[in-house]
Amino acid sequence: MLSAAENERLTRVGPGTRMGAMLRRYWMPACLAEELPVADGAPVRVRLLGENLVAFRDTNGDVGIVEDACPHRRAPMFFGRNEACGLRCVYHGWKFDRHGTCTDMPSEPPDSLFKTKVKITAYPTHEAGGLIWTYMGAPEQQPPVPDYEWMRPPATHRYISKTFEGCNYLQAMEGGLDTAHSSFVHNETIDGGAWFRSKDGAPRIDVEKTGYGYTYVSTRTIDAETDYVRVYHYIMPFTQLRGAVQSFFGGRSEVPKIDGHLWVPIDDETSYVYNFMCAYDESAVITPEIAERFETLLGRGKDDVLAGYKLKRNPSNDYLIDREMQRTKTFSGIVGINTQDFALQEGMGSIVDRTQEHLGTSDRAIIAMRQLMLEGTHDVEAGRAPKGTDPNTYRNVRAYDDFVPHGADWRTRFADEVLAKW
Repeated sequence: MLSAAENERLTRVGPGTRMGAMLRRYWMPACLAEELPVADGAPVRVRLLGENLVAFRDTNGDVGIVEDACPHRRAPMFFGRNEACGLRCVYHGWKFDRHGTCTDMPSEPPDSLFKTKVKITAYPTHEAGGLIWTYMGAPEQQPPVPDYEWMRPPATHRYISKTFEGCNYLQAMEGGLDTAHSSFVHNETIDGGAWFRSKDGAPRIDVEKTGYGYTYVSTRTIDAETDYVRVYHYIMPFTQLRGAVQSFFGGRSEVPKIDGHLWVPIDDETSYVYNFMCAYDESAVITPEIAERFETLLGRGKDDVLAGYKLKRNPSNDYLIDREMQRTKTFSGIVGINTQDFALQEGMGSIVDRTQEHLGTSDRAIIAMRQLMLEGTHDVEAGRAPKGTDPNTYRNVRAYDDFVPHGADWRTRFADEVLAKW
């Protein structure tokens, strides 16, 4: 249980908030690279940490992210002309490059020096792993660019997607870090199928704090001879790596991989979830067909998503819950593994009241994450860098999962598998 003050500290992310100040110490995904497919193409609206921004790919192919309000009369830059290495406001023609410098001011006399005194707020960008990253903090505190293992393989061996979630980033992230829930809400085979995680709904959770956040492990007893062990990493502030060598329903996955999420705050009450897959090694190619099958299983297939990366199954239609399916076939009656998560996380309200919780032993990873995030806000207030800003702390870690003999030491069994291969 958190106090009301702690809940406020953790969930409020806008300018001037404690969590907002901490999050601005990190590089964050602003959009998918595919949202800006061509140079001088259409700008894209971006909203991060409560700020309205616009992203554009300039003539040279470089990405700029600027405030979505012209400093002249505050007209929206989204309607601007993307031309000749700059974004031009269509109201009076003021033009700004990706660094925020005013390069043309045709509404002023030709000999005016006014344009040298005007800038638009602009943030640095970095393109990698299929994402456009941005840094919104103080320039003198800018950390090195992110270097997660899943960003390093060629595009043929990784995949990334994006979904909109109508709730605060924290409860979305807590849902992802909670491994016990998968034994229940994601049980798709209550009609007699072999859902191996339902064999043990009370996994043993071990958490070990690290320089980037923590490693945590869930161990489920499958039978007298076998355990299922899944090794995760939580990398501050909002990234999870998960082992995905085993499939949801037992046996090896179609493509052995590492996957996970980044839960990025749009504002206090909404989030974007970036979902990534990284092939286990060079032999495991992630084709578009494989990626689409995986996304469809999760409820994020091409036929499941509306404009704005919003799911067709959403609060407006109760996620199309099928009560007969729930009674006879699946635990939730909702189609799509990820959709099931959204139904519960969004169903808690925009920002859940954590003063009313009663946490148990299966919530250790959530409790540890909250502690680290609160510590991070205090670190920033004290002038220290929060954990996870240095890529050297996490670039060589990898998640993994597998079946092992009952009681076996996962550290010995997985010693090689938990080291990055890319």
